[in-house]
Amino acid sequence: MLRRIIQNFATRLGTALLSFGIVWLTARYLGAAGRGAVSLFVTDCAALLLFIGLLGGSSLIYLAPRRNLWHLLLPAYAWAVAVCLGGTALVALFRQPGPEYLLHLAGLSVLQAFFSINTALVLGRRRESAYNLLTLSQVTLLAGGLVLAFGAGGQWLSVRSYYWASYLAFGLPLLLSFLPLLRQPDRRRRLGRRLRATTRELARHSRGAHFSNILAFANYRLGYYFVAHYADIRAVGILSVGVALVEAVWLIPRSTALIQYVDLVHAGSAAPLPPSALRVARLTVLGTAAALGTLIILPTALLTTVFGAEFGAARPVMVLLAPGAVLMAVQMLVSSYFAGLAHYRINNLASVVGLGVTLLACALLIPYFGILGAAGAATLSYGASTIFLLHHFRRATGTPPSALLLPRPADAGYCWQLLRQRLG
Repeated sequence: MLRRIIQNFATRLGTALLSFGIVWLTARYLGAAGRGAVSLFVTDCAALLLFIGLLGGSSLIYLAPRRNLWHLLLPAYAWAVAVCLGGTALVALFRQPGPEYLLHLAGLSVLQAFFSINTALVLGRRRESAYNLLTLSQVTLLAGGLVLAFGAGGQWLSVRSYYWASYLAFGLPLLLSFLPLLRQPDRRRRLGRRLRATTRELARHSRGAHFSNILAFANYRLGYYFVAHYADIRAVGILSVGVALVEAVWLIPRSTALIQYVDLVHAGSAAPLPPSALRVARLTVLGTAAALGTLIILPTALLTTVFGAEFGAARPVMVLLAPGAVLMAVQMLVSSYFAGLAHYRINNLASVVGLGVTLLACALLIPYFGILGAAGAATLSYGASTIFLLHHFRRATGTPPSALLLPRPADAGYCWQLLRQRLG
């Protein structure tokens, strides 16, 4: 398990570094206003992808070992197209952006949806190397496309360059993602009755599994829309840089949570986590805290040097977000345990708790404190939902929160032994 986590972590580390490069490129060459426009577009796409998960998402991983892949892929694709077109129409109705924005939103959201469906099925069949390669190639192509566009200068120094680079970044990996799927032994005929039964099962699992993800997204990104309403697009750009830097550290808990989830899906057991898994969880939380501690002690001058003078205000945002980010690392580990056992109700209730805190805190704090209020609201929300999950985790497994949060002397010895084995 640890070896697979390290491989997944290495991929996510590469992805995070490239994502940091994308944040830097858009901030440096487009300024705070341009960065804000990109952030809102990415948030709109992510919101559409969340509703796509109501007939797909993590449930594709859960059902991939148990059902024909093509029975899962076809309804997921059809639902994705319907959601992307319907969601784009709603954005046009309520936010009224320009026609170019809407065309790119519809096109890129469909590409991203198809790519996420394919990679979920690849991961569900435990083709983790192919999954890691596809994920890394996507962000590599996006970063490389932006480098070429911004390097050309002139008319390419605009948000439009981000759109065209995204077509390349999702289109090519989408085509490549069919290769591992076509190598699977699943028959691609006789879809009729069995396809309908699988579609109903996928819908049933997806509703329970994905509802918490929709609420979690609201907890992550609702502050952007509050800031855009009470401040301006420039403030959104500054907030997005601070959020992106802090959330980059989540690659550590996400790597552990993803492998834990896949293992639980295949095991199908409700037994408590073994000591080895608890040790990995403690080390994951410790590594997350250490990375965030390093991040927030960076001087403001470094941020302004790297991103530009406008982004010095992102540092206090990062300081306020850091405690909540550590708590979110714990939440990712606990929620993956319940999700792997298909106990979705607990995760959903935790997300409802977090969303309630988010709405209240955003309404009270952002009008007076701006982006600092958004950061404080996020930390309060993460804290409330994590405490709720830890309570239910202890009730379900008998494991106290300290088993996940507090490192033990034996953990240091284990790390030292592992390091000696690697170096030896």
